[in-house]
Amino acid sequence: MKNLAKKATSIDLFNFKTPQMRAFHMSWMAFFLCFFGWFGIAPLMAVVREELLLTKSQIGNIIIASVAITVIARLGIGWLLDRIGPRITYTYLLILGAIPVMLIGLSNSYESFLIFRLLIGAIGAGFVVTQYHTSLMFAPNVVGTANATTAGWGNLGGGVTQMVMPMLFALFVSLGFLEKEAWRYAMVIPGIAMLICGVMYYKFTTDLPEGNMKELKAKGKGEDKKSKGAFKKALKDKRVWALFLIYGACFGVELTINNVAAIYFHDYFRLDVKTAGLIAGLFGLMNLFARSLGGFFGDKAGLKWGLKGRVMLMGGVLFLEGISLMCFSQISLLPLAIGVMIVFSLFVQMAEGATFAVVPFVNKKAMGTVSGIVGAGGNAGAVMAGFLFKMESLSYPQALGILGIAVTVVSVSSLLVRFSPADEKSAAADLEASLEEKNQALQPAYVMGK
Repeated sequence: MKNLAKKATSIDLFNFKTPQMRAFHMSWMAFFLCFFGWFGIAPLMAVVREELLLTKSQIGNIIIASVAITVIARLGIGWLLDRIGPRITYTYLLILGAIPVMLIGLSNSYESFLIFRLLIGAIGAGFVVTQYHTSLMFAPNVVGTANATTAGWGNLGGGVTQMVMPMLFALFVSLGFLEKEAWRYAMVIPGIAMLICGVMYYKFTTDLPEGNMKELKAKGKGEDKKSKGAFKKALKDKRVWALFLIYGACFGVELTINNVAAIYFHDYFRLDVKTAGLIAGLFGLMNLFARSLGGFFGDKAGLKWGLKGRVMLMGGVLFLEGISLMCFSQISLLPLAIGVMIVFSLFVQMAEGATFAVVPFVNKKAMGTVSGIVGAGGNAGAVMAGFLFKMESLSYPQALGILGIAVTVVSVSSLLVRFSPADEKSAAADLEASLEEKNQALQPAYVMGK
């Protein structure tokens, strides 16, 4: 990582000086807080349900609303990223997104709560910014690992919020607030954290290793028309839509589990809100390493078998996710359910990492657009899954079983993600160049002077 104007060929976790690693750390922290705000209310839904007298169908609508708007937001933000860059985009997303997170406490009816939940869902678009920013900063030999790690540590927010929000709720209750007040005040905390992070993102990151897009374009170094027509080209690429489906079957499932896990364990295993939240949080905590594993093995498969190897890994892990989800849906013994949920979580998040170890190679001239479409697929999958949990005729275990079957079927669509010999050759050349640069960086440096 000696040449700061080039993509980094390694990930130095304790380095905060280079633009590549600042983007790495700021992007995962930003997405972590987006996730925290996005799903902050999920572990408190049992309390909200009692206060607002919500029905199962209404809770289903709320689950759908929380992820539906994100489909549109991710498509739009992908287009925006190709034009103004990740730094400004993330800054605005964090600051504007904090507003509905803090104001959801003003809800006093099902309708008002639904509207705020819908608005909050837009911050899920932060994922696309995170993946785009790290794709710009890291070379082909580590881009899969970088994408998977930043997204995984960001997704970790979904697990942490399941544990932390019930504690914040309990803290406000212990201070003398009523339960109907406590959940409202608890939601202010993630909103404030998002505001602070938005300012930090603007101050400490750059769009590219060599600087910001706006300044580079002003100097004639930017590629102003690079993405012209890219959205239409991406729409016509069947690989993009196959990845759209695949990401819906992994990230869409993760979003769904984040929304229903706490209430599922509360209702079906007769646990209190705090205990149910702690167990549900284990699912999200696997993001600490599981998604990174998917990206890491994606990069390793790319080294050995090229782009085809990356795709094979993605399809295989997704298939295992579907099988493990079907198993989880059939278990009624709590210790076993927790163990199988953890295994299931491992495959879900590895599939996500493996998917975005493929995405940067589909269309380099429209990386933001492709990332946006594929990212939107995750939320589209969550919307479709949400309808299963909305149906009065289906129990949650039945809905999970059907979802597992769907994931297993979707894994076959990985066969549609194919790359031409020219694509393979280009990717191999880029990979070889990045490995050579990495080897040179590892060699002892000799200073030549007079």
